Amino acid sequence: MGNILDEIVHAKRREVAEARARRPLAEVQAAARAAAAPRDFHAALSGPPAHYGIHVIAEIKRRSPSAGLIRADFDPQAIARIYQQHHATCLSVLTDGPYFDGRPEYLQQVKAAVPLPVLRKDFIVDAYQVYESRAAGADCVLLIGEVLPPAQLTELLDLAWDLGMTSLIEVHEADTLAGLRDAIGFPNGKRSLLGINNRNLKFQKTDLATTERLAGRVGAGTILVSESGVKSRADVDRLIAAGARALLIGETFMKAPDIGAKMHEVLQPA
Repeated sequence: MGNILDEIVHAKRREVAEARARRPLAEVQAAARAAAAPRDFHAALSGPPAHYGIHVIAEIKRRSPSAGLIRADFDPQAIARIYQQHHATCLSVLTDGPYFDGRPEYLQQVKAAVPLPVLRKDFIVDAYQVYESRAAGADCVLLIGEVLPPAQLTELLDLAWDLGMTSLIEVHEADTLAGLRDAIGFPNGKRSLLGINNRNLKFQKTDLATTERLAGRVGAGTILVSESGVKSRADVDRLIAAGARALLIGETFMKAPDIGAKMHEVLQPA
């Protein structure tokens, strides 16, 4: 494998094949259709932010390939409650096991703890995972443009829409964004958000200029989420100026001994 993203995707395809063998697709489809209606992740980010001047998608994760162990005292429900108390609009929950120490059951735990809409943060490579996400209670799924060809991403977007979910469509490269813009359009009528990941997933380098470089290349009305690398209010103001409507922040909060105090420090305007 040439880089960490290739390695993760290869492992994820094997993981999905194993999951299909344990639990047939028809069973997962039935569970997805029977699940309680999703919370509207898209609508939550559509209105004006009540706090901080920007919406916040606060992330729950224990580990990452770039940072290693981030938080040893890891209680997803307690963390979710802190995020809610400090005015997060939505939550992101890592469910990948091998690389992030995530678990699908964290989704149910978090949704039982707070009323906020929840994103399943994982590497989606197959329609099976979209059904699996809805069955597990996810309100939104992540579709990564550097992982999925435009035709497949379009199919998965349509499936998520059919299941009532929001899709966070993530890009890092300008060419990826251009291809998806031609395939699905930004904005579009499929309850989608555009996430610009400031971290290069292949080599784990982060640069906030990625959002500044790509934000102007989509149509008016696109809900733009800037992901990764936010560490200060100056970063927040910089990304607001670039056109971000929401920020996805995980590592900065999860590393802090006092998560709530760190949220106030990073997000509260001067």
